[in-house]
Amino acid sequence: MKDKAFVLVVLAASLCSAAWAGDIEGKVTGMKGKSVVYVDTIAGKTFPAPKDHPVIDQKGLMFSPHIMAVQQGTTVDFLNSDTVAHNVFWTAVGGDKKAGHNLGTWPKGEKRPFTFDKSGAVPLLCNVHPDMAGYLIVSPTPYFAETDDSGSYKIKDVPDGSYTLVVWHEGAKNQSKPVTVAGGGKADFTLTK
Repeated sequence: MKDKAFVLVVLAASLCSAAWAGDIEGKVTGMKGKSVVYVDTIAGKTFPAPKDHPVIDQKGLMFSPHIMAVQQGTTVDFLNSDTVAHNVFWTAVGGDKKAGHNLGTWPKGEKRPFTFDKSGAVPLLCNVHPDMAGYLIVSPTPYFAETDDSGSYKIKDVPDGSYTLVVWHEGAKNQSKPVTVAGGGKADFTLTK
């Protein structure tokens, strides 16, 4: 009997928590290419670092993917799949030049990890190949999404509440706006240079 009561309590708790979260969705227009949309810092909330290590590859003399979004605290593995040596460095994180870093240069098949403890945009560069560029967007929360080719996005399972939503796009000014999630939320952005 105790086991059935426990199962009912767990089931009721999961149904209640599901009712207190929703998706934020919308569209980003005004600029071509991918954007990243994320819920900005939530006062008094911290989030555990993800255990997965996403990979940014250097392949065909390009960073692949060109744009990646991760949660703050994530360790990213930088891989070199080219037959030439590559370097990975960034001059700042979120405009903070003190957070710049150089991982060095390494040959094909090697990878180097780095943990991003500061949120913001990270412009990735290669000293060996100055034409190479990519972007890592470090979200302060686990609530973020990349837009699809049409500019649409969906951030899943955001707890009900009021937040600031930020959009980043290569070559555009960041924008932010308030959003309220009550079983779901909607926010559209029109970007400008």
